[in-house]
Amino acid sequence: MNKIVLIGNLTADPDYQVSASGVPLCRFNIAVNRRRGARSEGERDADFFRIVTFNKTAENCGSFLAKGRKVGVSGAVQINDYTDKEGNRRQSVEVIADEVEFLSPKGDGDNPPPAKKTSTLEPVSDDTLPF
Repeated sequence: MNKIVLIGNLTADPDYQVSASGVPLCRFNIAVNRRRGARSEGERDADFFRIVTFNKTAENCGSFLAKGRKVGVSGAVQINDYTDKEGNRRQSVEVIADEVEFLSPKGDGDNPPPAKKTSTLEPVSDDTLPF
């Protein structure tokens, strides 16, 4: 079974894109607090996770999320192998989200949601989609 559940805050505004075949996708990073250990009471570290969403979930994330917003994410961990520009084999780890719950209060006047922004990066290839 490959299932992960996380609660964290966005570290930057989400990156919303549409694939060549018209599939919406949204990527964002979250910071998840972790206790340092039993001996260091109250002290925390953070782990950082790359989240990827598709379709309607991606549209909602692109429209309503912004840096600092708290989200709950459930999905599966996916490890991608690739070769970098220097020819070295690399791996990246992403969470493919099935569900994203917006946990920041509605009407948070200090941090209103941004208008959905489409990335100016190169188009996403349909070959990279996991379905």
